[in-house]
Amino acid sequence: MSDDDNKLPLPDLEAGGTPPMDPDALVSESSEPQSHSAADLEAVFDVPVKVSAVLGRARMEVSDLLRLGPGTVLELDRKVGEAIDLYVNNRLIARGEVVLVEDKLGVTMTEIIKADRN
Repeated sequence: MSDDDNKLPLPDLEAGGTPPMDPDALVSESSEPQSHSAADLEAVFDVPVKVSAVLGRARMEVSDLLRLGPGTVLELDRKVGEAIDLYVNNRLIARGEVVLVEDKLGVTMTEIIKADRN
């Protein structure tokens, strides 16, 4: 087997066509899955994202909204103990529970939502 047998054919740019690709040439020699770590994402660590924890939703008319004041109880569409939704850039990514850490509220993720990529 010569060195030319291991090279992918280059397209003929003057003819405007591309040679057929050999799918076996694109597969690496090792069929073991590669492990990834957080260090692989280092390039995106500084990208800002909007994170939202949605406790519930309520629908009301503007006149009712204007009557809200301090101490008003707003009824939401979720029950006590029901999971809250976690969004990153308006995309649902997980569900979780509200927790109290010292004197601050936090969220513990209980379910990761895997989105279908089209």
